[in-house]
Amino acid sequence: MALEAEETVVSVEPLGLEAALYDITTGTGDFIAAGVVSHNCFARRTHEYLDLDSGADFDSKIVVKVNAAERVRRELAAPRWRGEHIAMGTNVDCYQRAEGRYRLMPGILEALRDAANPFSILTKGSLILRDLPLLLEARERTEVGTAVSVGFVDRELWRLVEPGTPAPDRRLEVCAALNEAGIGCGVLMGPVLPYLTDSPQQLEAAVRRIAEAGATSVSAITLHLRPGAREWFLAWLRRHHPELVAAYARLYGGRAYAPREFQDRIAARVRDLAERHGIGHRAPRPIRRPTSAPARRTAPEQLTLPT
Repeated sequence: MALEAEETVVSVEPLGLEAALYDITTGTGDFIAAGVVSHNCFARRTHEYLDLDSGADFDSKIVVKVNAAERVRRELAAPRWRGEHIAMGTNVDCYQRAEGRYRLMPGILEALRDAANPFSILTKGSLILRDLPLLLEARERTEVGTAVSVGFVDRELWRLVEPGTPAPDRRLEVCAALNEAGIGCGVLMGPVLPYLTDSPQQLEAAVRRIAEAGATSVSAITLHLRPGAREWFLAWLRRHHPELVAAYARLYGGRAYAPREFQDRIAARVRDLAERHGIGHRAPRPIRRPTSAPARRTAPEQLTLPT
């Protein structure tokens, strides 16, 4: 988790969250793993850190840091570490299918629990429920947050856009199970796909289902078309929705992001729907915190996990 001197934050976008985020799974390519074929995944280009390509290699090759738990425990014990919040899954999902074989997360969670270090997890996977006992143990000592990624609930579109991932309704079942157990779980509603999942009816259906799952929060993110993901998503669009190619060219041009006013309009609609469906109105269960909380830095940093 030592910060490389040459690494800097290149952009920051509001996600409706107020915690500083730290990702121990990426940064130098030490823990790069695809495991699923997601045509819209903005993490595709991270494969290039290890001289793999963001296309076929992303879909078929993984690199696993098998001593991740050992390194996390060592870094958390280092005098230089000040107990900042660590966010996992913000670039590559730590509960993808490869985790079922390598079982790295139990050791990582045990290290975070023992250090009483606050953390959060974002996932599309259902495997997180395997580690629910560890999450509950950690919650007794520090702040623990979770979120699932559900951009839309259209099953037919899910099969085309995100093959190999758990279905949206399964992810919402995970959200419900975590909240029922006392681990607060929100939903990152991303990506919202312009002209495919952004109609008032589609947004309403998604937010209603998210509310039914008891989500503590919902934040919408419009599709990013960064290099790597851009080529593969647009190729998918030409195959399955050629009638939208021109509309996407007008909306995005050569940019990675849709115009700000378009993003803001989607985010505002989702906020209004969340308010209407009562998302975030449930009082969270109290968290037992350590008696002496470590000092926190306020600015987020991209961290690496040394060999």
